[in-house]
Order: sequence, then structure tokens, then C-alpha cells
Amino acid sequence: YKQQGITNLNTNLVSRAITDIMGGKPALINDMAANELMNRFMTGLQEEKAKPNIEEGNAFLEANKKRPGVQVTASGLQYEVVKEGTGIKPLLTDSVTVNYMGTLVNGTEFDNSYKRGQPITFFIRGVIPGWTEGLQLMSVGSKFKFYIPYTLAYGAFDYGPIPGGSALIFEVDLLEVRKGPGSH
Repeated sequence: YKQQGITNLNTNLVSRAITDIMGGKPALINDMAANELMNRFMTGLQEEKAKPNIEEGNAFLEANKKRPGVQVTASGLQYEVVKEGTGIKPLLTDSVTVNYMGTLVNGTEFDNSYKRGQPITFFIRGVIPGWTEGLQLMSVGSKFKFYIPYTLAYGAFDYGPIPGGSALIFEVDLLEVRKGPGSH
């Protein structure tokens, strides 16, 4: 518990839980409720740790949405049309091929397919919610900039080089749509 950053713990209840479980007695709460409580607690800890990033991202997004050309969806995703394409728009069931560059709001680049010289193909359902929503607004041949709140990105938890709570900026070129099963 200490290694996890838990500094306030009811040791009497923890001892009772261990005694009850080892003695075959019923637990005070079931496994599902215990997991839910732990998940909520750990997420709360992460959000506290990520608070400076969350605040920096929120301040950036608040200012950014006032810029001309920036549009905001109901979910809070912000996007800007750099170039409008004329091709088809992808659906949730499709896969897409894109080139992209991702940065934090402070300009730190964390991923760039342009530099790798290799676009990436993936299912629209298999990416962060900000991309899933944003890509469906694009036509093949379009280039958009997405400004994604942390809640539509990787949440409060660190993800590789991306610190927890980070709002993200992506430049995305939609190169191709491959129709999935059941889409027309």
C-alpha cells in the first residue's frame, strides 16, 4: 500500500479483512464492490498526481476554442480543418490509413509517422475516443488538427511518453478508408 502512495489506511479493517478471508468468513464487501472501490481510489490518486497537466490542458483548450477556425464538438473535442478533402468519410466499422504527428500542448512531440516515412493503418474503434470521433468528421484527402482533452485521450494515467492528464494535439492526414463489414 505504501509503495502505491497510500498514506491513509484503516489498518484495523485491513487486518479484519485478512482474518475473515483466511478464516473462511464472508467478506464485508464482495470482490466486484472491492474492485470498483480500488479502481475509483487509484484513479483519484492518479488524477491528483496529474492535476498540473489537467489544468495546463484545460487552460490551453479554453483559449484555443476562441481561435477562428477551431470548432468544438459536444464531447469537447476541438478540431481545425487545415485542408478539406473530397473523398469518402470513414464510419465506425472502417479502418483508415493516416499520417500524423502528436504533441503535448507545450509543443513536445511524442509521435510522428511523417518522420518514420510510414503511414499507419488501424480500425477506427481501436484508438482513443478523440481520434475515433475526429476521424469520422474527415474526408479522404483531408488534413485536420485535433485538440483532444485528456478525457478523450489517455485519461489521468501515464501512457508511454505521454504524462497522465495531458491534452493532446494531433495533425492528421486521412489517406485512405477501408470499408469494414456491414458499412456502405
